[in-house]
Amino acid sequence: MTVTASVRESSAKAVGAAITRGKRDIAGFVFALLLLACLLTALLMLTVLLWDVVAAALPVFEKRSTGFLTNELASSPDKAGVSQGIWGSLMIAAFVVLLAFPIGISAGVYLEEYARPTRLTRFIQLNIRNLAGVPSVVYGILGLIVFVKGFENLTGGRSVIAAGVTLAILVLPIIIITTAESVSAVPQGLREAGFGVGATRWETTRDHVLPYAAPGILTGTMLAVARALGEAAPLLLIGAITGRLAAPPGQTLVEKMQGKFTAMPIVIYGWSNEVNKPGKRTGLTFEDLTSAAIVVLLGMVLLLNVAAILLRNRFEKKREY
Repeated sequence: MTVTASVRESSAKAVGAAITRGKRDIAGFVFALLLLACLLTALLMLTVLLWDVVAAALPVFEKRSTGFLTNELASSPDKAGVSQGIWGSLMIAAFVVLLAFPIGISAGVYLEEYARPTRLTRFIQLNIRNLAGVPSVVYGILGLIVFVKGFENLTGGRSVIAAGVTLAILVLPIIIITTAESVSAVPQGLREAGFGVGATRWETTRDHVLPYAAPGILTGTMLAVARALGEAAPLLLIGAITGRLAAPPGQTLVEKMQGKFTAMPIVIYGWSNEVNKPGKRTGLTFEDLTSAAIVVLLGMVLLLNVAAILLRNRFEKKREY
């Protein structure tokens, strides 16, 4: 293996020297240097922003401990918590997983494996790519008209159900595109091998194509969920609560799903507009609570990304075997 790698490396150097005729690629070196500088600048800005947010959030976790995560929304920084925002975001993520994942993955597989390359197919693919670039506020208007007002009897109006379905539609084009790209990247030889041993198209897709494309599909779908968790504009249009959210006791799960709601982006938006009057007991302000809520939302997104990485690595190991 080492000899083969060294032969390949020497062959690549020889071909490169023959193409450039022994000249140094100064323009390429400068371009690579500029790319590296842009990468380091972006990382520096991200590090500064994260440090600023985490530094402002640490006093909240030190003084409030787990009460910040378990308390409900309140008018005082000493009592306000993010439990209702976490619950709303998790319910929205559940809707995205249950609705957007099966529909998006099935649509992407169909477009790549079963649909004929006709004008209609190309027209559908073009429109899906265009929908992926539509601003999220447009989906919020769609959700307000269709799911809040049109299907109020089913969704309960301004509710978690309406928000979850709207955000599932928002990320659906992204899931379809990532699935289609992952499936198209599968080597054609795998399909031909399946057909060669007498497998049907479905058996080839199930046993060869999908396991090979699973890492890319999982990465795209988890990124879609992360985007849904961070969207605020559609939720504002649908009617998420930015202030105090009263929670009547004894509500069933269905009643909670059809009742008023909030989510982590809305909590952050609401607290950022509050008057920064220090609490009497802890001395914290809503500005401090806003930073802590941002850290909680980042933690939720990072957990999803970690899950995606673990699943992707597992499927990649199976693919190697």
